[in-house]
Parts: sequence; C-alpha cells; structure tokens
Amino acid sequence: MIMWQNRDMGINHIKARKNHVCYGMGIGVILLNDAYPGFPGDVRNASAFPYPMQYQIAEGVTNKTLVYDKNPVLCRDAVIAAAKHLERMGCRAIAAECGYFAFFQNDVANAVDIPVFMSSLLQVPFIQQIIGPKKKVGIVCAQKQFLSEQHLINVGIDLASNYVIAGSQDEYGVTEFDNLWNPFKRPEVPQASFEKAEAQLVDCCKAFVEKNPDIGAIMLECTGMQPFARAIQREVDLPVFSWGTLLDYAYSVVAHRDYYGHV
Repeated sequence: MIMWQNRDMGINHIKARKNHVCYGMGIGVILLNDAYPGFPGDVRNASAFPYPMQYQIAEGVTNKTLVYDKNPVLCRDAVIAAAKHLERMGCRAIAAECGYFAFFQNDVANAVDIPVFMSSLLQVPFIQQIIGPKKKVGIVCAQKQFLSEQHLINVGIDLASNYVIAGSQDEYGVTEFDNLWNPFKRPEVPQASFEKAEAQLVDCCKAFVEKNPDIGAIMLECTGMQPFARAIQREVDLPVFSWGTLLDYAYSVVAHRDYYGHV
C-alpha cells in the first residue's frame, strides 16, 4: 500500500549539497560483481527495505576475489571507486553487501565524506556493551576459515574480547548457501530454496548456542542471512543482529525522522 504524506514544511529553500547529482537518496550499497539472486531482506534485494537503496557494482570484486582468494587488498581500488561513485550520486551513507567488506572499513571511511557501514560486524563492540562481559557475541558467518583477524580489527573488534565465531557453510553444513555464494560449488544458474536455507541456518544457530551456552546475542555476518533472523530468534530466544539492523540504524542517523504525537 502506498502511503502519501504532506511535504516536509522544513524544506523551503534548497541548495546543492557537496556536488551531489541526485537528492532524496538513502543508502548506497557496494555490490559484488556476481550474478546471483537474494531473497527479500538480502541486501542485494531492494524490495524489502523502507528507504531508498542505490547500488553500485565494484568492478572485478567477486565472492572469489574478495573472500576465497584470501587477498582482499587487490580489491581495494575498485571498492573505493564504487564508494566515491555512490557518494557523488547523492547517497547519504555507504554500505556493502558482504560482511567481509569489513576489511575496507577504514579505507572507505577515509575516502568519502559520508558515514560508512562496510560490515554488519561493526555492531559487535556495541553488542558486547549491551550483553556485558560475562556473555559472548555469537558471530555466525558464511565461512569461518576466511574471516581473518584483520577483518575483525578493521571494524573495531578487540581480538581478546567476548565473542565466538561459527562458520555456517564450512562448520555447520549450511549447504544451501553454497548454491548462491560459493564460486566453486554454485550451479551455472545460481538458485536456492528458502525453506531449506532457513531450516539449515536455524539448525546451525541452535547447535552453535548449544555448544556455547554463554552466548548472549547472535550476530549474523552475511547479507543474505537476515531473511531468516526471525526464525532463528524464535528458536534460540536471543537478540539477533544482522545487516538489516545495521542498515535501519544507518538510515536513521543520516535521515532522522520527526516525531508526531501529543502531550
């Protein structure tokens, strides 16, 4: 349903902002140069988000070059170029579509003049403050083997702090994600079953929490995991953080809402 609103009476005089071309923009998302679909809620699927999403492909940056080749430095120039393009378009903040873009948090933040949210893992230090030092943040990533200490350091995570990591694909058998994200296993036409992916990821998180009963919150690293966040939460009964929670927060700080009510 389309909801029509009155115009913002605070917008009376307009002027160019930082040489931006477009206006009324929201989050600028750097995409991998891989052709695979995303369920509604996946960051590469704009349909489920209640704010504008502008996409820019980072040329030459794929799941393979960013993650599997274990040398993300080679992707830096393309990532920065994509971020600058999104900024010029008028986006109010920069994000990315893979948690492993954490490697470039400082590089991109230094290259543009708008807020940068390169990885859902930026939320980990915040979550640690919320749950306290006696509990752990349970980070569920796609492939634990590729999540390096440098990725964590670059988003402000103290390596000696209270977190534990699970690799959904390489440790817990979430094979359905391979059909989308694994460059060596996905079919020629990438495809996936929502019900199968949900069941596998829920089982992964349940087993992860059973193995680590001191987990106080779940952090879903991958941009394709938040479509299953509610199902996970129903089973583990814990706070669940994801790319969805990060993007909602990111938009709220660059396009703050008004409050209407009464006293």
